[in-house]
Amino acid sequence: MNYRHAYHAGNFADVFKHVILTRILAYLARKPAAFRMIDTHAGEGFYALGGVEAEKTGEWREGIARLIDARAQISAQVQELIAPYLAIAAPCLAETSPRYPGSPAIAAALLRQQDRMIFCEAHPETAARLKHNLGRDRRAKVIEIDGFIGLGAYVPPIERRGLVLIDPPFEAKDEFSRIVKHLEGAVRKWPTGSYMVWFPIKEREGVTRFYRQIGDVLVAAGIKDGLCVEFRVDEINPNLPLAGNGLVLVNPPYVLEAEARTILPWLVKVLGVPGCAGHHIARI
Repeated sequence: MNYRHAYHAGNFADVFKHVILTRILAYLARKPAAFRMIDTHAGEGFYALGGVEAEKTGEWREGIARLIDARAQISAQVQELIAPYLAIAAPCLAETSPRYPGSPAIAAALLRQQDRMIFCEAHPETAARLKHNLGRDRRAKVIEIDGFIGLGAYVPPIERRGLVLIDPPFEAKDEFSRIVKHLEGAVRKWPTGSYMVWFPIKEREGVTRFYRQIGDVLVAAGIKDGLCVEFRVDEINPNLPLAGNGLVLVNPPYVLEAEARTILPWLVKVLGVPGCAGHHIARI
């Protein structure tokens, strides 16, 4: 599949991915020591929801817009967990020209003065827009480079703690294999780092094989802490638009599994098709 993000910004997959991202970053910020975030496929930082691409699909209306409309209905526990995400996303939607914040914007909002960010972006025009959107943020460095090459170049960071976000556009047919190959190299060099890998779910066989390969990588690296988290808004059908996505999490915060089990049933209820949506959480 070809997942050009400008068409899908703010959809159900972004909501899911970015809620989990904010939980991880919030956890890393609990300790005073600096940490680093490395984003291998960063994008442009913000996406205009009134732009041609976003208006063509309107997916954000069934994603972030629906979440904001329903936030008053949720429990205090869930509200507390998603508050960091909504504190960033909701004001962007309320602007005269509504925007959706991508992962670089979310990281810039949550990281502290001592923390650092590396954003890899292969497309020159997109990298230029990202630099413009980040402004003169001295914590951030935008590198015009293929994300998987960047992963090999910038891991391990000088900080002992950090997160690598691997969020490719799935333009290549062998994207799952490329992720496994480059993740294997990264965890060999930095086995104590945290990794978050996003992927679409169009059919089950390929995802099952992906989990098995990731499991082999973790065993070889001596890593015992791997988690898969899936969220779908409808039944999975390879012939229909994307309805499901997942995350592979390596060395996630110890609290993340319990937080996901609290958040995801509510996302299913708010964003999903009744009787068809669902979620799945398992150890790898």
